[in-house]
Amino acid sequence: MQRSSIRQDCPPLFRNILLDRDGTVIEERHYLHDPDQVSLIYGVGAAMANLAQKGCHLFLVSNQSGIGRGFFTSEDVQSCQNRLTQLLHVCGAEFDDALWCPHAPEANCQCRKPRPGMWQTLREKHSLNPAESCMIGDKIDDLRFASACNLFGVLVLTGHGMKEARQNNLPLPQQGEIMLLPQKKCAVAPDLVIAASFILGQISSEKIYLAEAAEFLL
Repeated sequence: MQRSSIRQDCPPLFRNILLDRDGTVIEERHYLHDPDQVSLIYGVGAAMANLAQKGCHLFLVSNQSGIGRGFFTSEDVQSCQNRLTQLLHVCGAEFDDALWCPHAPEANCQCRKPRPGMWQTLREKHSLNPAESCMIGDKIDDLRFASACNLFGVLVLTGHGMKEARQNNLPLPQQGEIMLLPQKKCAVAPDLVIAASFILGQISSEKIYLAEAAEFLL
């Protein structure tokens, strides 16, 4: 494992940031459907505001299979999204667009991550360039989604991220560090705060490490 020599005085590495919701932006709640339970992960609001101020566009892409499973309704998800919008507004951040897949896994739809349906919708609607885009989430399926869409992927260790990283033999960065896996076109970060700092070149090169490709399938 070696340190990267990435410059810190460069523009954002990616202009378009796709974000998972549960466990990445907000605290993980099992089948969240109550807007009163929506809570930002510490530091995320400021990190998203920082990204936006530097010219990045923010997009939400979330699997919400609880709708298809009958656990809650589309209206419940929209209520939670409205609450999230309010919390981000206080921090000076907002999504340019927000999409979620309402289907259960057995529906075999094209919009459930890791399939690329939501990216295709955003790409066409907002004229997004995959080379200028990345996906950040707390599940291996978020990295697989990134791979399917030809995006750079970042796994964060919040939410389900720590468990997913360990199960897939991914390197675990310490707080304040980020691990790059160039062969897999992805990285592992402790949280969205560090991922945003990396994208904006605001993390010391001494905290950026190159790691060997992990043995997991994308």
